Amino acid sequence: MTHPEGEWLHSWIGSSDRDRITVAGRDLPAEIMGRLTLTELAYLLITRREPTAGQRRVLDVVLVSLADHGLTPGALATRLTYTGAPEAPQAAIAAGLLGAGSVFLGPAGDTAQFLSDTLRRRDVVADVDDVTLAAIAEEAVVALRAAGARVPGLGHPVHKDIDPRTPRVYELAAAEGLLGPHLRLLAFVGAVHDEITGRHLPINGAGAAGAALVDIGIPPTSVRAVVLIARTAGLVAHLTEEAIDPIGMPLWLEVEERARGGAPSDG
Repeated sequence: MTHPEGEWLHSWIGSSDRDRITVAGRDLPAEIMGRLTLTELAYLLITRREPTAGQRRVLDVVLVSLADHGLTPGALATRLTYTGAPEAPQAAIAAGLLGAGSVFLGPAGDTAQFLSDTLRRRDVVADVDDVTLAAIAEEAVVALRAAGARVPGLGHPVHKDIDPRTPRVYELAAAEGLLGPHLRLLAFVGAVHDEITGRHLPINGAGAAGAALVDIGIPPTSVRAVVLIARTAGLVAHLTEEAIDPIGMPLWLEVEERARGGAPSDG
């Protein structure tokens, strides 16, 4: 995007002056506060349009599904950082978010990009038929395996048979009429991979979430960042719990004891 000389330093997202605050080009107190939820505002800011009721519901479903997944490395990073710097909650939250990668949370973005690129190369339209999607899935899986690469969106370190979030994402997207080509392609990718390899890898919740986000209009390049909105809520909860019922210090002491070759503590 080009701007007149001297007018490039601006943003549509938000601004403020002495008497007014605008977000998305709208008056924040009068036109947004009390009218849009955080989910709706996030969608508006990312896509520059308000979501339909169905798009808002699917985005909510995705955000809720990714808010927390237990004492993951990211949650532990948040808790341990808080143990060392309780005066800096922002550092603890940032530490937890930094672990969003290829194993935890990051597959949402990886899967979204993989599915989007695969469909774009084939100029696939939204109402593509199942036969075409199955053929595309087989071609994509074969190509990835030939390159020695893993298939994004498949497999989970805990859920070996089925990720319980995945069927619910598909169910609710279908109920809203938003079971689009990315979610549908991912289902075929999972089936084709099982058939070719003879080994079952479930579609993980992050992969299904990434596919769902692209189907509702979130740019694939933004998906990994969008899911951080969800995980931030979970990490704030871990931070709050850590302040009340800490495990960071006992965990550190346990590791320290084991590193010295001592016996694990009882508590």
